[in-house]
Amino acid sequence: MSELTHFNQAGEAHMVDVGTKAVTDRVAVAAGTIKMLPETFALIEQGGHKKGDVLGIARIAGIMAAKRTADLIPLCHPLALTKVSVEFELDKATAAVHCRTEVGTSGQTGVEMEALTAVQVALLTIYDMCKAVDRGMVMTDIQLLEKAGGKSGHWQRS
Repeated sequence: MSELTHFNQAGEAHMVDVGTKAVTDRVAVAAGTIKMLPETFALIEQGGHKKGDVLGIARIAGIMAAKRTADLIPLCHPLALTKVSVEFELDKATAAVHCRTEVGTSGQTGVEMEALTAVQVALLTIYDMCKAVDRGMVMTDIQLLEKAGGKSGHWQRS
């Protein structure tokens, strides 16, 4: 198992020095799900929510969150992102919305945290917009699906 990189020799938290790493194209894909009551799902699916287009607003929130990850996670590097996509799949059978994000950059460190942050904030936005009718929603299965680029190369969840 590798060592934790966010701690120095004295065990103190620090930001990893990526200055000597090669600039490469890097991509990360993450996903997550929010489960809800069928009635809540119907409001989202039909676009009948009084607050407006729930998924459209959640998509923008996810994109914004990816861009602001370094402001939220203390030891993340601020990155110039080249791509952020946030996609939703409606699952009527389980009254769930599945979210998938893809984030890219050309830089010296990866974008896994940006992809995961985008998923979580997109799902939180759905929760926020629908909590008045369903406080029992559950966000689940937030996970990294794939990352590519950098010294460690390609990784994919099996």
